[in-house]
Amino acid sequence: MQDKIESNLIWLMLIAIVLGGFCGYVWGEKMHMVAWIGDLFLTTLKMLIVPLVVASIITGVSGLGDVRKLGRLGGISVAYYASTTLLAVTIGLIMANLWQPGVGVPIGDIAEVSRPGEISFSDIILSFVHPNIVAAAADMKLLPIILFCIAFAAALTTLGETGKPVIRFFEGLNEAMMKIVTWVMLFAPIGVFALIAANLGKAGGGEAFMAQLSGLAAYAATVISALLTHSILLCLILLFVARRAILPYLKHLASALLTAFSTASSSATLPLTMQSVKQAGVDEKATRFVLPLGATVNMDGTALYEAVAVLFIAQAYGIDLSMSEQIIVLVTATLAAIGAAGIPEAGLVTMVIVLEAVGLPLEGIGLLLAIDWFLDRCRTTVNVLGDSVGAAVVGKLTEINKTSG
Repeated sequence: MQDKIESNLIWLMLIAIVLGGFCGYVWGEKMHMVAWIGDLFLTTLKMLIVPLVVASIITGVSGLGDVRKLGRLGGISVAYYASTTLLAVTIGLIMANLWQPGVGVPIGDIAEVSRPGEISFSDIILSFVHPNIVAAAADMKLLPIILFCIAFAAALTTLGETGKPVIRFFEGLNEAMMKIVTWVMLFAPIGVFALIAANLGKAGGGEAFMAQLSGLAAYAATVISALLTHSILLCLILLFVARRAILPYLKHLASALLTAFSTASSSATLPLTMQSVKQAGVDEKATRFVLPLGATVNMDGTALYEAVAVLFIAQAYGIDLSMSEQIIVLVTATLAAIGAAGIPEAGLVTMVIVLEAVGLPLEGIGLLLAIDWFLDRCRTTVNVLGDSVGAAVVGKLTEINKTSG
């Protein structure tokens, strides 16, 4: 019964994306009238994030039993995040060098970009914690919440019988939140339709969007081809490392990936991602730990996009980046994508960090803004795919370690 509902929901969401794209293309700005429906769906998903993250992290960590297992789980997770993000940036740089999308792009009339405040390495580290955990929850700063929940759950595992009622409370909260996610997803096709139609209408409708896309066609093609290449590699990791059949796993993920495309938010998609991975049969302890952390710090698609964007800006300005400078882009984009998750406007901030690392003009970001809303959806989908594959990989590797040790 559950499989039938899931299958029907996927088809309804696909129809909603196509119908939303058609309506936004034809009626353009008139589709702004349905924007509130999309906002309602997106806000409802965001409403679930904090309680779900708190419950899933605490139950996931406390379910490990021995606190020492947390280090192994965390170590494998971080190694996966770092290696796949580094791989994504490498693919982005290779594609940008092959396609040369910025060569010949006019830079005379570009959108003005406001400069954010200076961000140092210490600012990134300080963003990992927050003086008021309630305020962090109100501001949707997930990284401080996750770190607090990890410490709280680790403490619970040391309390014996005293900690068990607290753990049972959060287990009940986790199950209740997943049930609410199931209810909310019944509304998903309508919300997806409204988000796609309204955003395409906001871009000026079909003719305006196609004009924007044609002007940046080589850039968009470079980003999308790089994202597809990385997605294929993620599927190979799923097959050979996690030992899972690709198509059945992707079938379970379909609704989460479609939601990621429509919302352009890894965090907003998190409730559905967790539900989808759970239905795919991934170890729940790994899922509850890996996915909330991954939605915050594991941004393969974003890191790849920034690598392509930086080379595109350099090529548009006629600046030839040397191999050593591209290595700086590689390292900086990887670290920025992982480390800047707790900073407001993280996408802009990380782009600025990478541009400044190689001395490129910040104004170049204005070249990208016309179609950024569309590419944002593509890279978010890859972010969610990377998180979901990570859950399967970590679940498998921790299982191997358990049996061998």
